[in-house]
Amino acid sequence: MLYPYFDINFMEAGLDEAGRGCYAGPVYAAAVILPKDFHHPLLNDSKKLTEQQRDLLRPIIEKESIAFAVTAVDNREIDRINILQASYAAMHRSLDKLVTSPELLLVDGNRFKPYKTIRHECIVKGDGKYAAIAAASVLAKTYRDEYMLQLHEEFPFYGWNSNKGYGTETHRKAIFSNGLCKYHRMSFSIQPTLF
Repeated sequence: MLYPYFDINFMEAGLDEAGRGCYAGPVYAAAVILPKDFHHPLLNDSKKLTEQQRDLLRPIIEKESIAFAVTAVDNREIDRINILQASYAAMHRSLDKLVTSPELLLVDGNRFKPYKTIRHECIVKGDGKYAAIAAASVLAKTYRDEYMLQLHEEFPFYGWNSNKGYGTETHRKAIFSNGLCKYHRMSFSIQPTLF
């Protein structure tokens, strides 16, 4: 059971990212402000949901939220500034795009780079604890998965339609056979050798 809010007195935005540990593609982040009384029985940490459940929830979250935004930082920028800073950058850009300004940020994880003067709370496994973070996890995941399907059309042999850029055995074998491409994160020291 998710908590509907952290503090009823503040306009809260949940923040989460998707794709941080991937070998390829961008990292996505979402910021979501939900009404305090929002509830959906399926809503949970996106990793605990099926693809069909996430796809069902996405338009509901977008329709029912007070505000939401989803942004990405591509692999070239990840290589330039590192994945942790890229995750912060994606979250900050999503906050920049919100049409309503939050008063409190609920961030999934144990670290965050402060955003303007807005107070934030880092919550480990927050996507399984607070509705706004869970909603952000669903949006970040679905938007990123959708984009990785587009990249799969360009480079089908990596299997990004199923592994979404993560370092699965299929993906690693494809790197060995075909080398790296322009969407891989070179700073991750991925070597096209037999794994």
